Amino acid sequence: MIKLKELLFGKSDCGCGREKYGNTTLNEGVKVSENLQYHLDNKIPLNESVFRISSNAHVKLFSEVRKLWELDKIQLSESDEYFMHTDAGRQGIYEGKLVPLDLPYVMEATKKKKKNPPLNKPKRGGPKAYYVYIRDPKTKKIKKVTFGSGGLKAKIGNKEASQAFAKRHRCDQKKDRTKASYWSCNLPRYAKQLGLADPASRYW
Repeated sequence: MIKLKELLFGKSDCGCGREKYGNTTLNEGVKVSENLQYHLDNKIPLNESVFRISSNAHVKLFSEVRKLWELDKIQLSESDEYFMHTDAGRQGIYEGKLVPLDLPYVMEATKKKKKNPPLNKPKRGGPKAYYVYIRDPKTKKIKKVTFGSGGLKAKIGNKEASQAFAKRHRCDQKKDRTKASYWSCNLPRYAKQLGLADPASRYW
């Protein structure tokens, strides 16, 4: 049985013309990448790779070792050979991109995108009587606008009260959807979907 020390650090030089990599040995005359040579020189096993898991360098290291192993140009230690029986170093195409097959992390491409709330559709609730989500034309970000009060509902069908409200708040000048005043003035347009009485005037 191979001793733990020998498994991790390798035996003394055997004089067989191969470079030491723990118990992993490279055939004489075989050229390898600088990254793999570093691991060979410092007897660093694959499971202790100096590269961050999922990084390109990490994947390429495993891929290079796999190709050498398949061509019988490198003899692997028991611990390193274990990875050759997995998908370590293998890659595949996912949604048009080359991705590693063996890494247990969530790919950015597979993350669910957060759904935006429906825009320009007032609803009941919130800190005031109503709220609506809009997209700010300046910042391009979605903004929540709250407006109205509980007392407004009783007057929506009163023509005289609604006309007075429109005049007082200059509703004919309210064009900015990012402001609560715009939605208060245009509340009658959404009376049906909010369950309000039929409006008696164009403006609230």
